[in-house]
Amino acid sequence: MDEVSLSDRLGDQLRRLCEAGGIGTAEPSELLESLLGPAGAQPLSAPPRWPSNVADDHTPVEFSIAFSATEPPTVRILGETLGAPPGRSTNMLATQRFLDTQAHRAGLSTSRLDSVRDLFTTDDPQGAFALWCSLVFRSGRRPEFKVYLNPELRGVDRAPGLISEALHRLGLGRSYRAMLDHGIRPGELGHQDRLTFFALDLHDDAQARVKVYLTHHDAGVPDVLRAAGVADGVDTTRLAEFATLAGGGRTRFTGLPLVGSYTLVEGADRPVGYSLYVPIRGYVDDDEEAYDRVVAVLDRYGFGRTVLDRALAAVARRPLRDGVGLIPHLSLRLGAPRPGVTVYLSAEAYQVTPPVRRPVTVDRTALATPTGRAGAGHP
Repeated sequence: MDEVSLSDRLGDQLRRLCEAGGIGTAEPSELLESLLGPAGAQPLSAPPRWPSNVADDHTPVEFSIAFSATEPPTVRILGETLGAPPGRSTNMLATQRFLDTQAHRAGLSTSRLDSVRDLFTTDDPQGAFALWCSLVFRSGRRPEFKVYLNPELRGVDRAPGLISEALHRLGLGRSYRAMLDHGIRPGELGHQDRLTFFALDLHDDAQARVKVYLTHHDAGVPDVLRAAGVADGVDTTRLAEFATLAGGGRTRFTGLPLVGSYTLVEGADRPVGYSLYVPIRGYVDDDEEAYDRVVAVLDRYGFGRTVLDRALAAVARRPLRDGVGLIPHLSLRLGAPRPGVTVYLSAEAYQVTPPVRRPVTVDRTALATPTGRAGAGHP
């Protein structure tokens, strides 16, 4: 019997995920095949060709489903095309070739990307990645494309200046300064608060976005509320509620870091939207617990669990209690252009992270007899 390939596994998951969201499957499947490139043919019995940071198990693709009050659910792929041989530079070139091919076929606008491309190009990229891309599928519409660039590819200390120059070229310098004034804790730029993603939509309509992402290590909810307060249309009360629900009641995230993103548009002096990403997998024992938190968030914001259940059935190959990380992140989008909730789903093509098995603490005092000896149960 033929071995299951990476393309086989991810293609089946994507097809079923699109069906769960009421989205046609032909074009998404073709784009996924092209995105994976030659790596798609690799059997899953072999180890990953490259330790991609897209997913914990190094699968070079992550799925997500976005809920919005104004439109049907949206399915998204975040992916990295692997070069031959795989490496930061070769992966960057392979992903760029994929995007160039799609720009020609689909008439994508790369003008903003072209204006900053040189800033994010180097012969020796550093960090976890150099270039990723996102494919967005909406019911009844053509796919949309977005690129993710790494501000730290020339070094962590050069990220602020690199982003400053990129946004200056794009006419967004004032929004960036306002973002830094609110989003960075004193003395923490490049330390506990880091500029980790710079994203551009590859289209020119009124909702095209530039997004800047800040990763907040060892951050409390008040830190996030201050960071988000600079963006128009952000209800910080709702944001605090979301962080509490997603985080299981904690007010500080000392493990995996929180991530915030700002939406910037021309003509605005400050960001027009904000999203908070909670790495829920780092704060639960298993995906059954993660599911309960996601359902609580979806119910709170009026989306329900029906589509979520279909999406999990499309992607999961195991009971939720048998691992952790199938639901790696949960995000709340506030402000322009499409407020709502996004649930991220790992393909787990290569590996399932075991659940956390915490030791049971026995209160020996409660089990003691009146004479102080341990009770023996029934006579």
